[in-house]
Amino acid sequence: MSTVGDNSMFSRVMLARARVYRVAPATPMTMVSLPGGSTLLVKREDLGPVHSFKWRGAAVRISELADEGCTEVVAASAGNHAQGVALASAAAGMRATIFMPRSTPRIKQQQVRRLGGTHVDVRLEGDCYDESAASAAQYATERGARIVHAYDDLSVIAGQGVIGDEIAQETSELDRVYLCVGGGGLAAGVATVLRASIPGVELIGVEAEGQASMKAALDAGEPVDIGPVDSFCDGTAVRKVGERTFEFCREALDRVVTVSNDEVCAAIELAWETLRAIPEPSGALAFAAAVREADGTSRDLAVLSGANLDFMTLPRIAQRSHIGRRERRYYAFGIREEAGSLVSLLDRLGDGCNIVDFQYGKTDERLADPVIGFEASPGELDRIPDEAMTLGIESRDVSSQQAVGFRVIPLRPGLMRSPVFAVVTFPDRGGALRELMHRVGKVASICYFNYVSTGETEGSAMMGFEFEDAARRAAFLDVLVTHGVKHRLMGPDEFRFRVAIDEDARPDEAYGVSR
Repeated sequence: MSTVGDNSMFSRVMLARARVYRVAPATPMTMVSLPGGSTLLVKREDLGPVHSFKWRGAAVRISELADEGCTEVVAASAGNHAQGVALASAAAGMRATIFMPRSTPRIKQQQVRRLGGTHVDVRLEGDCYDESAASAAQYATERGARIVHAYDDLSVIAGQGVIGDEIAQETSELDRVYLCVGGGGLAAGVATVLRASIPGVELIGVEAEGQASMKAALDAGEPVDIGPVDSFCDGTAVRKVGERTFEFCREALDRVVTVSNDEVCAAIELAWETLRAIPEPSGALAFAAAVREADGTSRDLAVLSGANLDFMTLPRIAQRSHIGRRERRYYAFGIREEAGSLVSLLDRLGDGCNIVDFQYGKTDERLADPVIGFEASPGELDRIPDEAMTLGIESRDVSSQQAVGFRVIPLRPGLMRSPVFAVVTFPDRGGALRELMHRVGKVASICYFNYVSTGETEGSAMMGFEFEDAARRAAFLDVLVTHGVKHRLMGPDEFRFRVAIDEDARPDEAYGVSR
């Protein structure tokens, strides 16, 4: 097998350059300033012809096959490799059948069909890359077609390695280079070239925490199947790295690190702020690790490897980015279930913090378990548990709890007395929610609260109020009108339709706040 030691891969990369540049020119590098004063060079593979690096390896392999007289190829891909195969196949006049997971973002499916035109047949099979790859292998055997592997192919690795040559051509003044790892093709090719071209540079592979198949392989001494993988970074969701890519990475990489999905989301937001680029999650892996390890002294580079983002994932990324940057945190509190308790809690906690999320439903006659999302500096957020302890209030950081992320708000409607349900609107600014709580808390007891900041000029909360009798209920409605509180009343049927009600809900179990 070709290894770093005998320099054969380096030679392959040098030969691959001509085939790569028949399709598109070199991608640029951009210097960005990071929080804290560090700078970072970014290799912009998102600006390539398919908005990821994958076109390079596909161009090399398909060009070689065309020279051999091949007329049909087969590939499996989570999206980006498929686009590269589609582009190269159409250019070569070659038929390509591409197998993609059923969960592949729609934007990637559309781009494959657009780039390949009549030359490409897209088949959605399997729930992950590995299942699609198995279908592709079976089809290739039946048809006698040639497979263009997404990463474990020497020609594909060489094509991706041209990125390393472009980096070395522009600068040799680098201390650390960060490379994303899925199947390992990019890291194998680029690291091999940079190891030979820039003496002393530290080469770092980056994986997402829930799909660290290269780290597992290095620990085991061979590629291993790590089982089901987290698919948030869908472009790198590979259960087992390639045999060839493993050998190159084992020799060329200095270390492999992992980053969390929240850190990836924070990196995507930072890429937008600094580059006006919106990378896909897998494309931001290297950028995320470089930002985390930036120390203001080393000369670092990260490869921004792709930007084929499904637009529908943006809200989730925006929400999680604040957690990754540790500027947003969620706490559950154990307080008494009585009139004014929620308002009192807001008055006594989180001074200087902006409330960006409020989740509460009445589930007990004596105790309440509201979850509040605060946004502030890390120091201000760190003080919240100490403030709660001083006040005799139990609290717990629940930022990573699934129930919070999915906004599962327990509620027992049978405990509510003469309730009124409404969507209440108020200015979405710091302090506005506290003002609203004070205004309505004087005349009603809050039994349900569902609010999340959207960043718009106005915020709205779905709220439930309860009263001792119908007279106080009528008086409350008059207060809303008199004070000009924007609201829309909801009937019980609409409220039940919009709220997932569980009479047996136990928020103490979901959030870890004991009763």
